[in-house]
Amino acid sequence: MTTHAQIGSSPLTAAKLRNPPRLAGGLPVFGHTGAFINDTVGLLQRTHDECGAVGKFKLFGKDVVLFTGPEAHEALFRQPDEVLSPNAAYKMMVPVFGRGVAYGAEPAKMAEQMHMLYPALRNNRMRTYTEIVARETLDTIASWGEEGEVEASAFFAMLTNYTSSSCLLGKEFRTEMSEEFSKVYYDLERGIVAWGYIHPYLPIPAFRRRDRARARLGEMVSEIVEARKQSGYRGEDFLQTLMDAEYKDGSKLTDHEVTGMLVAAMFAGHHTSSVTTAWTLIELLRHPQFLDGVHDEIRARYAEEEAYTFQSLRDLEKTERAVKEALRIHPPLFILLRAALKNCQILGYQVKKGDWVAVSPLVAHRDESVFSNALQFDPDRYGPGREEDRRPFAYISFGGGRHKCMGNAFAILQIKTIMAVLLHRYDFQLVGDTIETDFQGLVLGPKPPIRVRYRRRARGRPLHDAKEHPASGGD
Repeated sequence: MTTHAQIGSSPLTAAKLRNPPRLAGGLPVFGHTGAFINDTVGLLQRTHDECGAVGKFKLFGKDVVLFTGPEAHEALFRQPDEVLSPNAAYKMMVPVFGRGVAYGAEPAKMAEQMHMLYPALRNNRMRTYTEIVARETLDTIASWGEEGEVEASAFFAMLTNYTSSSCLLGKEFRTEMSEEFSKVYYDLERGIVAWGYIHPYLPIPAFRRRDRARARLGEMVSEIVEARKQSGYRGEDFLQTLMDAEYKDGSKLTDHEVTGMLVAAMFAGHHTSSVTTAWTLIELLRHPQFLDGVHDEIRARYAEEEAYTFQSLRDLEKTERAVKEALRIHPPLFILLRAALKNCQILGYQVKKGDWVAVSPLVAHRDESVFSNALQFDPDRYGPGREEDRRPFAYISFGGGRHKCMGNAFAILQIKTIMAVLLHRYDFQLVGDTIETDFQGLVLGPKPPIRVRYRRRARGRPLHDAKEHPASGGD
């Protein structure tokens, strides 16, 4: 039986369905597995360049169909989970989040778990998070002095670890366990490697460290949950939200489930925010004409007082456009996957049960038919009169459909807050022009070292040169 997608196409009989064009090359059985492990992004881009909007390649005996373009994205994202399943595609995350949590749970249970996070993302909580992120940023730069230099990748990884753990996990992790938590979390996230798509339980060192870290994190969360219950303390954070949450049958989350949900929230709230904050500053420093506009907006908004409120951050429209453009050019998650549980068709192409289907935000955002001068950093593309992100399913940095990242507003607010604090107090300058993307991990960040010089803000000429640095699109 073939299930028909109704978005952007009319029902077709199986006999009329087209087979997706196949990428040339590859080995018997293994297909393009070697290229995927060694250069995942390069393989995705080559599939699009050689095959067009729809292309197929093989990973370890499994066909993967890559769809590119707003109509294809919509048709894919609107397929029900019973047809195209994210859970089946992301089994590599089960050892990280834990069995029975998120992708390791049945779809209905996962939906309930995700719904439990909504109270933590409401406006009243977001107002609290704004104050926390601002305070953590101010505390982190308190020792900077008048001028100096930082390595941007390490600095923003550290800072967003502080801000995310404070907002999501609570004060206990931030103040009492920060050093051990940082090490455990590092081992956990470094356990997400391309081999996990093939088999998430291979006996490799990265997976052994991942499993030890997940077990220890579970112990840490259980200790804090028990301490809160004994003391009666209630936090304004994700941890408290999950401690209070109930399933439809009235049962509470277990400590194992609380830990897994917190890990999922941290992965969404820390790692992507870390690299996007770094990319936002880097791209602004590369393009002084946009940096000047963001400077003026921030410094005008906080001219009289330095109170980083939820409302004041919402007013920073140019800053938000810069963040969105950094996310477009450098989407942290460069591939989004679904596993076909049934035969189906997408825009007239046949997808067979057992295939994987994919979209790539990185490839999609380089499509010149959707984004003008797609490789150019241009935050004005989101301004009045252009609004290139308004086309449905064109801008997919946060995915789309029912599984679109629910923390996107928190992520953007967090990055805007950090930018506002830093650019209000300091001027910055890149030391050296060559900055490349690190394509080795599953989250695309700038390849360190990224040296940035800072100088305390003075009225008058900013620190950056008048000459624009080269654009970044050709990474």
